[in-house]
Parts: sequence; structure tokens; C-alpha cells
Amino acid sequence: MTMMKAMILDEQNNFKWADVPKFEPKADEVLIKVAAAAVNRADLMQKDGQYPSPPEWPQWCGLEVSGLVESAPEGSRFKVGDKVCALLGGGGYSEYVVVPQGMVIPIPENMDIIHAAGLPEVWCTVYLNLMYEAGGIKPGEVFFVQAGASGIGIAAIQLAKNMGAKVVTTVGSDEKAAFVKSVGADIAVNYRREKVKDVLKDNPPSVALDCVGGAEMGSYLEDMAFGGRWIIIATLAGKDTTVDLRNLFKKRLKLIGSTLRSRTSEEKSRIMSSLEKELWPLFTQGKLVNHIHAVYPISEVEAAHGVLRRSENTGKVILTF
Repeated sequence: MTMMKAMILDEQNNFKWADVPKFEPKADEVLIKVAAAAVNRADLMQKDGQYPSPPEWPQWCGLEVSGLVESAPEGSRFKVGDKVCALLGGGGYSEYVVVPQGMVIPIPENMDIIHAAGLPEVWCTVYLNLMYEAGGIKPGEVFFVQAGASGIGIAAIQLAKNMGAKVVTTVGSDEKAAFVKSVGADIAVNYRREKVKDVLKDNPPSVALDCVGGAEMGSYLEDMAFGGRWIIIATLAGKDTTVDLRNLFKKRLKLIGSTLRSRTSEEKSRIMSSLEKELWPLFTQGKLVNHIHAVYPISEVEAAHGVLRRSENTGKVILTF
């Protein structure tokens, strides 16, 4: 049996660089030699024993990778040596991955392979929620995104601005406020010393992308524009809030819960295809940028996770192999 190395989780959920059987691709799968994997908050939850991979995926961290095609199905558009990035359900912290070929796409022209590792999960999440769940954003509408300096926040700011929105976001420092404005945010609220609700009253959002949730979320819905869509993708500030349901029907609001990881490979493949068709040209033209905060070797995975745990990052954190 051929073996490979992977950063697995042991019985105590500690990282361990261990030998595991090398993946054997099925008929419709691409085998990728991993060059880099990005760190996501879902990885932190999985490390803490709270967010396991779907059953059909390896039970260790890693939702997006970049690398070189090692083998591809007969008749595939991919050939050995192609530079690609891929969306995964788990298992990206390893020397090799196997992925349904619909979830694999070429990296954008002129982008290096390390930066490309931070594309699939973030941009699929943002595209899914702004285009599918929200039904798009019209020019002039207000878009509100929490945690603007995160990987998802930075991507959402850029895509919403590209769609003509006015963008409001939250950050935890003045330095991060300056950064998110540099990537397109119109208003950056430092939640440590400003009241988010006051800003939303003056800028009623038509679309909100929220990874924070928490007790204050329900009150924010009062300030949504008529027909607004509030999309909740995580609850970093807590799972409980109080919602005045009258606001939902009076303003015809939509409160939408959304995750990417639990979707089928077919759904993810459609989203990846849309990224390649609609967004990759914008990366090539410099209209969208994938911001990288830091790059660590896989041996320093604990340090990489620490950056996200302390919310130090402005952009993606990448692991290299």
C-alpha cells in the first residue's frame, strides 16, 4: 500500500503529522499533489471536535487547496501537471487529495499557486450567498458584512462593490478599518468603540452577510431595508438572539441560514464553474484580489491556527507543503 503524509487529528484532537494510505482516485476524481492549503475557521472548529467532515471525506482539516494534477479521469479537461485549485469537504492538510473533477478548476492567469489555495472556499461562499441566496445586489443597494478583514469579508466587500453596492462592514481595530476601506468598503465600523446599530439605522442594508450572529443580531434586523435579505453563515458571537417577528412580515425580510460544506458535490461543482466563468477574468484583470495575510509551512499549523483564533489576520492564512 502506497502511503502519504497528512496532518491528522489524533484521539485527543491534537495535530499529528502521520502516514496514511495515499488516496486512490475513483473514475470521476482528480488526484492532486498539494502545494498549499488555506486555513478556515471551520478548521478551527474541526480541531476543537465541533465540526467533523462529511462522512465521505477524510476526517481531518482542510477545505481548499492548490496544487498540480497527478492524474485525471479519461477524457477530462485536466492533464498531468496542470496547476489547479479545488474545493473539498475535508482532508486538505495532506500531501495529496482526490476531488470530484467538477470541484477542480484551473487557477486564474497570472496568479501564483500559493495564493490560489485561498480562493475556492472563500469565493464559493461569497458567490453562493450574494448571488444564489440573496438573489444578487442591485447598484446602489447597501451591503452589510460582518468581520470585514476576514477572508470572507474581504472577498464579499470586493464582489459587492463590483456589483455596484454601498458597502458597510465591521472590524475590531482602526488599522483593520483602514485596510478594508483600501479594498472597497465605504464605511468601516470599529465595533469596539462604535455602535453597529447606529450605523445601520443611517444605512439600511438590503443584503447582509453575517458570520457573527450573537445577541445583538436580532435588533439589527429592525434596520433592514424593505425586502432585505439577512444571511447567517456562522455564530462567532453566540447562537442566541431575539427577533421581533413583526419586522419580518412588515418589511418582507428574508432571514436565511446557509452553509457551503454540507452541500452536495454537484452543487459545489456548479458554484466552482460559475467562479471560473464569471470571477476568474476579474482576477486576471486585477479587479478582484485575493489577499494573503501570512504563509506557514504545514509543520507550523498550530501557529497558523493561532492567527485566526486571535483574529489577527487581514486576509487568508496559507499552509505550504
